[in-house]
Amino acid sequence: MGGPETVTVEPFNAQTPAAALAAHRTAADALFVRSHFAVPEIDPDRWRLRVGAAEFGLAELRASGRREVEAVLECAGNGRSLMRPPAPGVPWGERAVGCALFAGVPFAAVAERAGLDPGAAEYVFTGADSGTVDGRRTPFERSLPVAAALHPDTLLALELNGRPLTAEHGAPVRLVAPGRYGVADVKWLVAVRAVERPFSGPFQGGSYVYRDSYGTDGGTEDGPVTTVRVRSLITAPAPGARLRVGAETELRGHAWSGAGPVERVEVRIDDGAWRPARLRGGSRYAWCDWSYRWLPERPGGHRIEVRATDASGAAQPLRAPWNADGYGCNPAAALDVVAY
Repeated sequence: MGGPETVTVEPFNAQTPAAALAAHRTAADALFVRSHFAVPEIDPDRWRLRVGAAEFGLAELRASGRREVEAVLECAGNGRSLMRPPAPGVPWGERAVGCALFAGVPFAAVAERAGLDPGAAEYVFTGADSGTVDGRRTPFERSLPVAAALHPDTLLALELNGRPLTAEHGAPVRLVAPGRYGVADVKWLVAVRAVERPFSGPFQGGSYVYRDSYGTDGGTEDGPVTTVRVRSLITAPAPGARLRVGAETELRGHAWSGAGPVERVEVRIDDGAWRPARLRGGSRYAWCDWSYRWLPERPGGHRIEVRATDASGAAQPLRAPWNADGYGCNPAAALDVVAY
């Protein structure tokens, strides 16, 4: 299967191989990687996390409890290459995503031990990675509203799929805020501070904002990138697959949303009627698996489309929503195959 497929070298960005997305849980060594700067070199024995005025080493952190959360990790720019006209940014296909089991310490327990102000507006999370932005050296930083940061499922993650985090995935500790796009999950975490007004750093107010949105079936509003939009993925058959007329084939894939569980997945063949797919599995933040049995009845090309609807009532639009930076692209999944 191999590791993730490189999209850019410096900084290193790579998407999950198609074969790795067939499983419900994505292998850690195949999971996509999103980096804004070079991966920092960190000695775990000397690593410290400053939370307000307190400091924690790894042993002290582990003493604050343990929790596991299975969640979809998706880049906010996933699918950007589908947008027309093209939007700037890393030219992701539809595989800057995966579903994995994270384990670590609930951030709320650490915040309580540190005496972090629960009445603040937001908490700002700082990574050890840094680079030049607009002519200034700056670390990667993102904030969360206090209520989101203190949610029981928001983790200071130390493990990915039962093993310690690797360097490219944020070792020794990264933030995991389930249900939000991956930009919220600050890697190589070294500091957390409380602020009295909304944070507006370069990765909070300068980028990762929906701007000049238009051209969607369901409509969008300009504003910050936060909750993962409802989305589906076709994992089988492969694009361009040759299917035998009169032989039943099983269409398969995943569907997910940060706003709540996926309640419905529908499949359409060649602009026909939307038909319900079968759903299986899927915890609160993980994707569910869907399947649909189809019998090709005529030779030639066929287009398969899949759309998901979540518990909030949000459904995938039929066309890729467009915005100036290419975020939150979640059109109905589509695949072309040939029957013979």
